[in-house]
Amino acid sequence: MNTRCRPLNSLKEGHWFKLICGASYQHLPAIRNLALVYALAGADCVDVAADPPVVIAVKEAFKVVSQSKRYLAGAQAALSGEAVELPLLMISISDGEDPHFRKAVFDPAACPTDCPRPCETICPAAAITFKSSTGVVEERCYGCGRCLPVCPVQHIETVTRATALNEIAPQLLDTVDAVEIHTQVGRYDAFMEVWSLLRPHLAKLQLISISCLDQAHVIDYLWQLYEGIQPLGIPLIWQTDGRSMSGDIGKGTTHATVRFAQKVLQAGPPGFVQLAGGTNSHTASKVATLASHSSSNISPEDLVLRSRAGIAQPAFGGIAYGSFARHLMVPFLEGTRSPLQGFASISADNIPITHPHGLDHLETFPTQLGQAVQTAYSLIAQLKAGQSIRSIATP
Repeated sequence: MNTRCRPLNSLKEGHWFKLICGASYQHLPAIRNLALVYALAGADCVDVAADPPVVIAVKEAFKVVSQSKRYLAGAQAALSGEAVELPLLMISISDGEDPHFRKAVFDPAACPTDCPRPCETICPAAAITFKSSTGVVEERCYGCGRCLPVCPVQHIETVTRATALNEIAPQLLDTVDAVEIHTQVGRYDAFMEVWSLLRPHLAKLQLISISCLDQAHVIDYLWQLYEGIQPLGIPLIWQTDGRSMSGDIGKGTTHATVRFAQKVLQAGPPGFVQLAGGTNSHTASKVATLASHSSSNISPEDLVLRSRAGIAQPAFGGIAYGSFARHLMVPFLEGTRSPLQGFASISADNIPITHPHGLDHLETFPTQLGQAVQTAYSLIAQLKAGQSIRSIATP
């Protein structure tokens, strides 16, 4: 196993940064550019759909990072001259129905002709378009569900597009660094079926992540999962999914994942706790603030019993950013498009240069790439710069 020290050290030191591209997001140009920018900015992990073309797109971006030194020039100021080490590549799978693996569907021909189309306006991925016969550009939709309540006639539905693990295991599991399993309370048997397919590939992985919603009896469920997957010889992340796919809505969305993380840190099984779901630019500071004012739910007697039994406490590992991290890149990914000339940049002689790949290859726009990396790093720096927040995030 080719271990990448920096990402795993970040996890152990409490400043792990994961980019979530979306468990069902399959827009290859955007995914490639997101992976490129956040890898250059110092992300520790890039989490994507368990889809071969998506994985290939991310690996192409990583190849640019590792082999094309000239593209690093725009990132050097943000990175302060530090060497760039590739993030871990993670794929997300599920043991059942999950909002992260759904797609919006509707027939635009059946919509009222006088409808103001609020679904089209509210979609953060620009996935809804009435220029399409299907109404939804499926590869752009990542299942946020914001279109559902705003439809005046409740015409929009969702379908699950999760790929079964047995279909992709031979092709993907031995080519990625990590796997995340999405689960929910009460699905232990379904989870263990997925785990039985995953276990033969563990020797080639560098870590496992388990993502769960905050539901009744969730701590008991996490302990049940922990006991069911032992022995486990690689790091384990508990992803506390607060308010899924909402980080770009407003700063208050982060409270749910912070509260959930505190609950797991206080009473959950061993592993690294990583926040997700509603994370944004306020999350790191909220972790610190809320942690410093929270008290443990474990009695002193229980703490003594756990210590005598040799049961380790969970530790704060870091934060994952999805909707908010993608939203930060919109000005850079969309700003290169020229309706008349296609995609163009300026040469040293101020002559427009047309690039046939356009947004497929953001590195062909060095200035814009550098600005994008600077913006991405401004988010990453909240975890990377200065003292780790683990000391105040762990009870």
